[in-house]
Amino acid sequence: QVQLVESGGGLVQPGGSLRLSCLASGRIFSINAMGWYRQAPGELRELVAVVRSGAGTNLADSVKGRFTISRENAKNTWYLQMNSLKPEDTAVYYCYAEVRSSLYDAPLVYWGQGTQVTVSS
Repeated sequence: QVQLVESGGGLVQPGGSLRLSCLASGRIFSINAMGWYRQAPGELRELVAVVRSGAGTNLADSVKGRFTISRENAKNTWYLQMNSLKPEDTAVYYCYAEVRSSLYDAPLVYWGQGTQVTVSS
């Protein structure tokens, strides 16, 4: 079993910054992909940023130039640095990971519990 724990959400004014963190723990052999989704009220969950092993980083067009995803592999931790935040960035942000628990296991997808980000004056 793998657990993802997020931290770093909150209330910020437009133009401000926040950094989200996600820590993975449990039976982890490898993490094939790690990233962030978000879901605003009444909307579908959408991809924000993802890092795939051997395939680089992918960011949603709406956040390019403002958000950055980074990771510390040794700590099984990744981050979402969010700058120049806009009211339309308000959502619950979920971290996710595709994890193999052993060399012989297929990767499974795990989700964090979600953290609220509110951008408002």
